[in-house]
Amino acid sequence: MITSAGGDVDYDSTGDGYALQRRPDPRIAAMIHTALGESRTVLNVGAGAGSYEPADRYVVAVEPSARMRAQRPATAVPALDATAEHLPFDDDSFDAVMATVTVHQWPDPARGLAELRRVARGPVVVLTFDGDALDRLWLAEYAPELIAAERRRYPSIDAIASAIGSRVEAIEVPIPIDCVDGFTEAYYARPERFLDPQVRAAQSAWGFIDDAATAQAVERLRADLDSGAWETRHGHLRTQPQFTGSLRLIVGRP
Repeated sequence: MITSAGGDVDYDSTGDGYALQRRPDPRIAAMIHTALGESRTVLNVGAGAGSYEPADRYVVAVEPSARMRAQRPATAVPALDATAEHLPFDDDSFDAVMATVTVHQWPDPARGLAELRRVARGPVVVLTFDGDALDRLWLAEYAPELIAAERRRYPSIDAIASAIGSRVEAIEVPIPIDCVDGFTEAYYARPERFLDPQVRAAQSAWGFIDDAATAQAVERLRADLDSGAWETRHGHLRTQPQFTGSLRLIVGRP
């Protein structure tokens, strides 16, 4: 995986397709927007293509990748070129700050989280994954190297919580069966999607394992789908309305 000064993934080289594959899921968005409370001014850090930004509040966005900034829809505010570790704002500048599926990519998560708390008067809302729960997804059987690589990337839930507030709530986020945000667990009931290279390209985790490991994982999954072995072990998931995996919403208040 190529890295950049803004994080452990160079989205200027690999970020094409995120706006299509990583669309905000409305049910997850509702949880995030509820966590923002009555905040009227919101800073979105690591904003990417604009997923999960509320449309009914004044939003300022920060995103270091030019390619990701270019994928923001015309209805979104332009994003500033800045990183989480060096936010160009005064203390207590915003009612709330949000960071969705981005903390694990920052070069210095502790400093970035401290910056989020510094510029927020109210809640800091972080959507992330719990590294200790990544193997709840059956994908761990096929791509253990991917799970191990992801586990190394994610700051612990306790570390995030301690950095963003004195009153903190960590919420398990249920993933709907038809989730439209294409992170790995979104396809818990649609294993065929992992056979599509465009789907994998919008999941940065695959960039942290080598091509041989990816090919082996994909071919093992393809074989088990063809033979019915996946169906035997995990077919019940195809009709399970929700999956509680590693997705977490952490809300810190001062």
